[in-house]
Parts: sequence; structure tokens; C-alpha cells
Amino acid sequence: MNKKKAIIILAVILGLAGFLFFKFKHKPDSADILKEISPTLGSIQVTISTTGTVLPKNRLEIKPPVGGRIESIMVKEGDSVKDGQVLAWMSSTERAALLDAAQGQGEEQVKYWQTAYKAIALLAPIDGEVIVATTQPGQTVTTSDAVVVLSDHLIVRAQVDETDIGKIKLNQKAAITLDAYPNAKINAVVEHIYYESETVNNVTIYKVDLICENAPEFFRSGMNATVDFMIESRENVLLIPVEAVRKEKGSNYVFLKQEGSVNPAKRIIQLGITDDKDYEVLSGVTSGETVIITSKKYVFPSANNSGSNPFLPKFSSEKKKSQGAGPP
Repeated sequence: MNKKKAIIILAVILGLAGFLFFKFKHKPDSADILKEISPTLGSIQVTISTTGTVLPKNRLEIKPPVGGRIESIMVKEGDSVKDGQVLAWMSSTERAALLDAAQGQGEEQVKYWQTAYKAIALLAPIDGEVIVATTQPGQTVTTSDAVVVLSDHLIVRAQVDETDIGKIKLNQKAAITLDAYPNAKINAVVEHIYYESETVNNVTIYKVDLICENAPEFFRSGMNATVDFMIESRENVLLIPVEAVRKEKGSNYVFLKQEGSVNPAKRIIQLGITDDKDYEVLSGVTSGETVIITSKKYVFPSANNSGSNPFLPKFSSEKKKSQGAGPP
């Protein structure tokens, strides 16, 4: 009798197990979202993004050789100047005192001292651009005051993490986007990579100077920028989205749609570079095949499971009834 009961119980367990297996094995998960895509031909780029600042390559402050007074400023900010060009005229302290004294003696005395005691010319030592010219005529200056500031050309100085500096090369192409003009892309190349590192916020960085191929008119010293270094690029290659690729035991594979079958086929593929959005496909699929993308969607807990929160007090059914009951 016990043997028959054991056989019956075993048969029931096996039947139930088989039912559950086939129920959950073959029934598609309602939480899966299926999307079908076809690999497309396009271009892909691998970049390193960092921040930078627009700065003069060489910043020259034009200071007076003696103390005195500025008589006239011959340039304004944004002007291009040549080596030897007069930027400003100034009087020494003695000449300024003589001219002021001559003002009360008539116009002839003023002209005499202006001719006899020549003004001092402040000259441009390089070809460049005026980036600061805020000194006004009549202003008193000393030998430590910059009357005009010149720059030979503006560059972008980027900060590159030490983990990425090995990927940066001289003459490497980059794209610059100014925070003030986010819709304007400026092409640039790497001009100089600094040999000495710096520590910024506990991170070791190296400075990299970039020169623009065609600097726009709105380029200004001190502007903040985003720099994208072009590490590697491919043109006219087969691309698939990153979410379509699955990894298993060191291999990459995708699911392909099969004609006449509801079950997708698993196919191992070879991948090239990625920009974190798409993969370059070297082999395994063609543009004429259909790749199936599956992903999980989030399912909020149902109201029936609200009492299972471990932080909520739990009551037995008898205690709930007693709490719900009125006073005797």
C-alpha cells in the first residue's frame, strides 16, 4: 500500500513539474520587448572628449619704458597689427609736466614743447592681434602697467586624463565646440603635447594645445570649450546598435530572424570599433538580414504585493481580524 502511494505521489510531482516546465519554457515573457532592425551602412568615429579653454599662444603685455601719461591709443581690441607698428603714444612724467605748464602760456608754447620734447612710441614687437586695449588717453601709467596686450594667435588648451594621453598624437584632428556657441563645430589639430603633468581634483592630467584650422571671428580668449579628439574612424561600414549584441564566453553574437520560424537563430559575429552607440560589423551578418533586439521593461509591483515590504509591520490574520473588530 505504501509503495502504491509513493508511486502515485511521484507521478503527480513529475506531471506537475512537466506542466510548469512547458508552461514557462514555451510561453514568451510578456516583459520582453522585441524590435527588428537591419544593419546599415554608415560612418563611425571613436573619440575622446574633454574640456578646454581658449587662450593666447603667446601673450605679450606692452608696458611703457618710463612712467608718464598716455597721449593717444592707436589701436582697438580685435585689430591685427604688424611688427613695428605704433600702438600708442605717451609722454614721460617730465614731458607731461612741461606740456601742462605750457597750456597757460599759449598755443605756441605748447607746440614748441611738443616739437622739442618728442612723445614716446609704444611699438608692436610681433605680428599679432590686440586682445586688451582698455587704457584711455590722459591716463597715468607706470612701468608695471600693461597699456596694450597682444596675442600672436588664439589656441585651445585641453586637459587630457593620463589614461588617454597615449592616444593623442601631434597633428591629430579634433573638433571644438564653444560653450557660448554650441551649434558651431570648429576643426582643429593638435599642435603641442606637454611633457609635464598636473594634478587637478586628484586626477593626473596633461595639457594639450590645439590650433584651429579657421578660427571664427567670435573666438575670444577665456571661452570654455568641449574638445573631441578623433581617435579612429571608418567610412561606409556595416553598423548595428550596441543593444543588439550579446556576449557569451568571449564571443559576440546576435539573434537573427528566420523565415518560416518563430524562433530566432543565434549567430556569432566579429566586431570592429564602437562609439558606444553602434558597433562596426566585420563579419557574421549582412545588410539584408534582420536582427532581433530583446530588452527587459520594468514592471512595477502590483497592489497585491504591497504588504510584502519588509519595512512595513506584518500582522497575522487573527490579529487583523481582532484589530478590525469593534469593542465587545
